[in-house]
Amino acid sequence: MAGYLTTHVLDTARGAPAEGLKIDLYRISVDARSHLHSAVTNADGRTDTPILPEDGFREGVYELIFHAGEYLDRVGAPPEHPRFLDIIPIRFGMSEKSHYHVPLLLSPFGYSTYRGS
Repeated sequence: MAGYLTTHVLDTARGAPAEGLKIDLYRISVDARSHLHSAVTNADGRTDTPILPEDGFREGVYELIFHAGEYLDRVGAPPEHPRFLDIIPIRFGMSEKSHYHVPLLLSPFGYSTYRGS
């Protein structure tokens, strides 16, 4: 089985997928943080393709950066300066060649994640 990574974002305050949220993916090594891919969520809150496809998959440590502040500003979340949540980093390990799914459940004042399927 080949490994790959997917993600999606749900806006729990609005009860809808988070469309138009920018996500960056990095690979983390002992002495470097390498940018691999950028994507923007579609109307379903997902990226159109895996954020890390099979041909780029390697076991290791990764980080997803969710640009929540830009999204919250655009959808009309109550304004504040600075935003309580702006950039949300999620660092995780992938230890086997399989499908990893790392979703983000987002509101203006909190978030959660888990290893999905």
